Amino acid sequence: MAATSLMSTILSAYNPTTKIPFSTPLSSLKTSPKSHQNSNLQQKSLSRREFLNGSASLAPLFISSPLPSLAKEVEVGSYLPPSPTDPSFVLFTATTKDTPALRAGNVQPYKFILPPTWKQMRVANILSGNYCQPKCAEPWVEVKFEDEKQGKIQVVASPLIRLTNKPNATIEDIGSPEKVIASLGPFVTGNTFDPDELLQTSVEKRGDQTYYKYVLETPYAQTGSHNLAKATAKGSTVVLFVASANDKQWPSSEKILEAILDSFEV
Repeated sequence: MAATSLMSTILSAYNPTTKIPFSTPLSSLKTSPKSHQNSNLQQKSLSRREFLNGSASLAPLFISSPLPSLAKEVEVGSYLPPSPTDPSFVLFTATTKDTPALRAGNVQPYKFILPPTWKQMRVANILSGNYCQPKCAEPWVEVKFEDEKQGKIQVVASPLIRLTNKPNATIEDIGSPEKVIASLGPFVTGNTFDPDELLQTSVEKRGDQTYYKYVLETPYAQTGSHNLAKATAKGSTVVLFVASANDKQWPSSEKILEAILDSFEV
């Protein structure tokens, strides 16, 4: 519950479009010899003050830890290679350059396909696990991609020890699909999980790796009213892939999100 509460607080408080001059001391914003500078500084001071009033407990984390810089908020088709199985998609293969957990060896490389119009979004440092690697106690967000017309996806990683005491456990060792989603559901929705929101479960085998797949209808989720998810365990980590859409996006993007989800593998 503590992890769910933290995730909900962060998701509701963080606004990636807020522009705050963290490097400028507050004291220097009080006076300026030129009137137009006064106006600009008052606006900066106000935006800082509004931010700090809204999420004072999180401010030190954002100030001391800059956002990751590797995410490219441009269409992925401009830099990712075509998918070898379907050239209408591009292939994203995560490497040690992409996330702190991959660099620390806590997550095994993963890959999935995307439409070329999607964009990779920046992950706030407090969500990325950068501050707690190599030993994070709670789940973190690996990567996020988004298209305003089709939906969004994210990869969430959780320490295996959070779900089982068995080292190097498989997803089957942790329990049934229902048991796993009961623990990870809040990281699918962004807030809470109700078992009644789970419409379908299935099990997929790829070589030695087993994946649990889920279809959820989540009217109160922060991620969207429709969520598809896929989970597996490898090494010391459980990896959760989530594809989400709202009611407006879902009719035209359902098949696309299903294709993205099916392509995910660790």
